[in-house]
Amino acid sequence: MALIFEKPSTRTRLSFEMGVYELGGHPVVLRPGEMQLSRGESARDTALVLSRQVAAVGMRTGPDSLLAELAEHAQIPVFNMLTALHHPCQALADLMTVREAFGTLTGLRLAYVGDGTNVARSLGILGTLAGMDVAIASPPGYSLEDDLSLPPGAEGSLTLYHDPREAASGAHALYTDVWVSMGDEAGAKAGGEAGGEAGAQERRAALAPYRIDDALLDAAAPDAIALHCLPAHPGEEITAEVLYGPRQRIWDQAENRRHVQKALLEFLLAA
Repeated sequence: MALIFEKPSTRTRLSFEMGVYELGGHPVVLRPGEMQLSRGESARDTALVLSRQVAAVGMRTGPDSLLAELAEHAQIPVFNMLTALHHPCQALADLMTVREAFGTLTGLRLAYVGDGTNVARSLGILGTLAGMDVAIASPPGYSLEDDLSLPPGAEGSLTLYHDPREAASGAHALYTDVWVSMGDEAGAKAGGEAGGEAGAQERRAALAPYRIDDALLDAAAPDAIALHCLPAHPGEEITAEVLYGPRQRIWDQAENRRHVQKALLEFLLAA
């Protein structure tokens, strides 16, 4: 199994590498600079070579177009370990964690508060497909696109808000992500905001009302759980009291990356 990491990773690397091992396979981890892709070899040629050496390929990268081109030309399964627009493996683990907590997904409300990241987008897509009511609250300028395409057969709903308490109302799971995403640490949201530390501070100011704390959890359902895809910055998008307290399932969520990804690999390779 080829696991291509063009972006830093903790949970994705650990969960896939250990998951492949537990399934009886051998994970081949490929980092930046270790492939001819970094010297100009095409994604097409890379896909043709990988198809003759491994059973499947996972890629953690920036541009969705690179992953799409690799998948187009590969003769084996290619799966998304993270791109700029999507993080489906994370969302699968999130849904597994919610189902562990409540016994079902159908009809549950999942509220995401904060920046409209790739995680929020994948939660919207997969959550509605699983029959959940997904509410995503972001400040103006940080929201997901209004015309996000939901998959055919999705029985849930997706609603975008600006008010975090309105999104959290009645929610069974309250979810957040970092305010300054990977690659944006020294700047602001891609797409034209001011860069540098001033841009990062502007983001933090805009997102401050979207912090998950006990008060926001109190606005959700009585048995609501807090979720976070990690890494976390206690005191920014989530308080330390929630992150390490009894009202969260965040560490179960991190463990579930391995379990659900093993199921994904079995599904892909048994097809």
